[in-house]
Amino acid sequence: MSEVSAAPSSATASTPFDYDVTIVGAGPVGLALAGWLSRRSATQALSVALIDAREPEHARSDPRAIAVSHGSRMILEPLRWPDDATAIQRIHVSQRGHFGRTLIDHKEHGLPALGYVLRYGSIVGALADAVRPTAVHWLTSTAAQTPVQEDDGVTLPITGAHGSRNLRTRILVNAEGGLFHEQGARDADSGSSRDYGQTALVGTVSVSAPQRHVAWERFTPEGPIALLPIGGARGAEFALVWCCAPELAARRAQLPDDAFLRELGTAFGNRMGRFTQITGRASFPLGLNAVDTLVKGRIVAVGNAAQTLHPVAGQGLNLGLRDAHALADALSLHGATPLALATFAQRRALDRRLTIRATDTLARVFTVDFAPFATLRGLALTALEFAPPVKTALARQMMFGQRR
Repeated sequence: MSEVSAAPSSATASTPFDYDVTIVGAGPVGLALAGWLSRRSATQALSVALIDAREPEHARSDPRAIAVSHGSRMILEPLRWPDDATAIQRIHVSQRGHFGRTLIDHKEHGLPALGYVLRYGSIVGALADAVRPTAVHWLTSTAAQTPVQEDDGVTLPITGAHGSRNLRTRILVNAEGGLFHEQGARDADSGSSRDYGQTALVGTVSVSAPQRHVAWERFTPEGPIALLPIGGARGAEFALVWCCAPELAARRAQLPDDAFLRELGTAFGNRMGRFTQITGRASFPLGLNAVDTLVKGRIVAVGNAAQTLHPVAGQGLNLGLRDAHALADALSLHGATPLALATFAQRRALDRRLTIRATDTLARVFTVDFAPFATLRGLALTALEFAPPVKTALARQMMFGQRR
């Protein structure tokens, strides 16, 4: 969906509304929002449309792994929870080649798990199945063009199998997003943008000495390496996110599997034995794109349309789901009105600010290859082990965000 145009028209404004709420983008965040809205009672029943350029079946085979916090599971379960999720019961955070580490265990928080690892196709499929039997009007294979703001609503030109037309809606939700390099920089006066000068190499790896239900965040001079448990035989499969300089990523992307695994083993270490297999290799550039204001008139952004984050600490999807859940609350309480959007924006400000800043700081501070910085980082990680209230506060922020 392109940037909004402000072009009120008295002729258009007199046209009846097609929907109260229109959601553009049927990824996990857009689907979850549609599902929550369909299950809640408002002052008046809300009519909801969901628009996506793809058919939902296309996403079901997407093998990418994503991390979902326990807090996100709690808000998703009333819709539908995939049955193939792998629990993360412990998170091991450390530096390669330097002292300092901290462990976060689910038992410290009285939870069954800290988070879960899912295939993207699995969570999209489950949420699609939850939305399909509801009253949500799902327009698939439909492209949304530049919306036009009016005083009382939004006109959205759409093109689909039955041609082109203008759709009128009281509230328009932009839940599209894509990856950092697909978006372009945010306007200087409307948000933050930062190119981290890193590329993420992703795939599924197998190890010879797995530690089941343990997630690893290993900081190296090149960037963080994350390994997320996704089960497999003996629990030996892990989703890999290896962040490094673009030129290194380009070279490694061309390596034979055995050479790639050797370099990964050198970078990560031998805490889980040897890396024995790699499948599904892909790569994408990393950066920060975040709007300062979630709401502009009657258009609201959630998910990657609102913020695209570095994958360190796995906060992107979880923050987007918290945004969507709060938006569903506000729309259910106040209807498709500016008051609902204002309430939503106020409620989400603190959590977004803290999460975006924390992720941005981790992405930059833990990639400075300078000995004094490594020492300070080691001291900080070690200090967390001796300051349980601080470690608990950080873990709770990552799992649940700020609730208001």
